[in-house]
Amino acid sequence: MQRSTQRILTTNVGSLARPHDLLDVMREKEHGRPYDHAAFATLVKTAVGDAVRRQADCGLDVISDGEQGKVTFLTYICERLSGFEPSTAGAMPQPSWAREVAAFPGYYQEYFKKYESAVSPLSQVVCTGPVSYTGQAAVQQDIQNLKAALKEVNVEEAFMPATSPWGFGHNAYYPSEEEYVLAVGHALREEYRAIVDAGLILQIDDPWLVELVSADDTTTVAERRRAAAQHVDQLNAVIGDLPIDRVRLHVCYGLNHGPRIHDAPMRDFVDEMLRVHASAYSFEVANPRHQHEWRTWESVKLPAGKVLIPGFISHAMSFVEHPELIADGIETYARLVGRENVIAGADCGFSSRATYKPEVHPSVVWAKFQALAEGARLATERLWR
Repeated sequence: MQRSTQRILTTNVGSLARPHDLLDVMREKEHGRPYDHAAFATLVKTAVGDAVRRQADCGLDVISDGEQGKVTFLTYICERLSGFEPSTAGAMPQPSWAREVAAFPGYYQEYFKKYESAVSPLSQVVCTGPVSYTGQAAVQQDIQNLKAALKEVNVEEAFMPATSPWGFGHNAYYPSEEEYVLAVGHALREEYRAIVDAGLILQIDDPWLVELVSADDTTTVAERRRAAAQHVDQLNAVIGDLPIDRVRLHVCYGLNHGPRIHDAPMRDFVDEMLRVHASAYSFEVANPRHQHEWRTWESVKLPAGKVLIPGFISHAMSFVEHPELIADGIETYARLVGRENVIAGADCGFSSRATYKPEVHPSVVWAKFQALAEGARLATERLWR
């Protein structure tokens, strides 16, 4: 994994808006209707090429495929695992969502209407048999699309996101929840290994760690802490013997536009986050509920060899952050943990679901990436002068 040894590097979190012609075909695919498989594959490859080129043109150093072929950052994996069936249980409840909706029912009544523009509803699956990985061809196609696109640009490095074992389904087969998670994780490791063996950086998307420490009315602080520790132990077991220097972790708060008053503070999970067997940790900073949390690193020591990827541009606001503000943030983190240990990133992905109306319009996203690159350039001048 590249480090900011000579200048501040820049990256994103992964997902980017899909073009409408791809969404049109993806919608038919996700609803189980007939669609042109060859046309879909071509549209995905073209979209990946465009996403890679646009990231490079904006000045990003460590880029992704934009998750162009995936319906969501999470439920795409349902097509790559055996042992699951559609569930009628609905979406998995999350403490932060439940508390936010209860606090601002009028706001969220309007907010949820935006999901009508997604290509398909967000649904769960249920595990009814032994889990195994069946996505070998799909992940290899992802890798081939990204590598083909990388030949046309000049960047430092590329990463590919993959989901963690939680959140997309529930267990009705394994004797215990722990056995279920480890079975799913063992299957997912085949995807993780394919990404790493291809020479790419693996990004594990895991918003569930933060959800576990989010307050709710049914658990105590001690119970939530134990759950978070078990969660990290399980994730480390899934990562297994993968080379840590090829793995980065992304954590976030799940909500996009919204009041966000129930976000868990970083101090409640930073120690567990740092226990995950990864070399870099991506988290929200541009979110106004968390801009002050640079102070966490005044008392928390970053382990040797680790890198922070603070998000200096927000996925949930259409303001384009000023490069000077971004540079100030980078300089603050560099002062606390060392300039070589900071890569400038984004809070989260800009289209975690395939939708015709992403949270932030793509034209604004490209402007944000340009601001991030300019902010990194300004910070480099300050930090290396």
